[in-house]
Amino acid sequence: MSAFNAVKLTDRVYWVGAIDWAIRNFHGYQTSRGTTYNAFLILDDKITLIDTVKKPFLSEMMSRISSVVDPEKIDYIVSNHSEMDHTGALPEAMTIIRPEKVYASPNGKKALQKHFHWDPETITTVKTGESLPLGETTLSFIETRMLHWPDSMVSYLAEEKILFSQDGFGMHLASTERFDDELSLHTLDEEAEKYFANILMPFSPLVTRLMSQLKELDLDVELLCPDHGPVWRSHIGRILGKWSEWAQQRPTRKAIVIYDTMWKSTASMADAICNGLSSLGISVRVMPLSSSHMSNVATEVIEAAALIVGSPTINGQIFPTVAACMTYLGSLKPRNMVGAAFGSYGWSGEAPGKLEKMLEDQNIPLAAEALKINYVPDEDALQKATEFGISVGHKLLELCEGD
Repeated sequence: MSAFNAVKLTDRVYWVGAIDWAIRNFHGYQTSRGTTYNAFLILDDKITLIDTVKKPFLSEMMSRISSVVDPEKIDYIVSNHSEMDHTGALPEAMTIIRPEKVYASPNGKKALQKHFHWDPETITTVKTGESLPLGETTLSFIETRMLHWPDSMVSYLAEEKILFSQDGFGMHLASTERFDDELSLHTLDEEAEKYFANILMPFSPLVTRLMSQLKELDLDVELLCPDHGPVWRSHIGRILGKWSEWAQQRPTRKAIVIYDTMWKSTASMADAICNGLSSLGISVRVMPLSSSHMSNVATEVIEAAALIVGSPTINGQIFPTVAACMTYLGSLKPRNMVGAAFGSYGWSGEAPGKLEKMLEDQNIPLAAEALKINYVPDEDALQKATEFGISVGHKLLELCEGD
């Protein structure tokens, strides 16, 4: 008996992936609930493996495959996405399986050659509109470039009504439950939004185009199988709708205040700014970076109409945690918001001005001139911070009304 068993999705298709209970950091993304690396096995005349897993989890995947079929009977491997959490185990899997062919998109072939220094003949390419007969079923392919790598594609098994969506519609969530309806909607929404914010947000315009493309193709999908997280079977329309919504990044009456502080002066300013914003009926998330991970900040940013950033000045520079968070957010290219900067300082006070420059470089218009307060804010200074929050709040409301 195998140590790990496959999970039956349909009479022909099985989940043969791996569960990573321990991972807590994924390229700077805090994965507080772990993740899964999903791989799928199609049993037909040509037995086909869709994607593999991260290299340390090869034995778990092979064990699950062995619970269904002798791995050496697998004919084809399809690589929908060449990132190493899905292909790290591919070279070893190929040695064990010895497949007739390995398929990937043209860009996938290039990436796999660069990763593993393979001969060009190792990979067979497939493009949008092409299909692969397996016997009683046929796989068809749709390239989804830059969602979220140039090589990305999805595979559709029409007879089983299954869309293998690689990183699309996934989430980082380790669980023994394989289906969406075995988990709470709150957990699904929370982790799916965090995944979109930290992985797909920079490609929001391409997501919108993909959603239109999928609608035009009118695929009949009863199982949506991403490479991370649960398989969708009961809330497919919901996750598709959420992706469409998140990709729009529509501003709402919500502001994010992020900051770090050395001696609580910048923290006091943040609280006063929050009071000013909330006095206008604006929902405010105050996120001190000493206790708020930047990937959680990114999640909150999706619906926000204002990003207000505070930092003390240290050696003429932005406080390190604030600079790191702003660099991270900049790479995600948030849209449809205004920004502002603030901070306490001792003798030079460069940080707020540098933060303004970062906001402008990220195409976030400034809603107010930076607020700087020397040393510890007194009552008059805190009143200025409250008024600063109100001023930014009015710009936020104008943005929401104009959307």
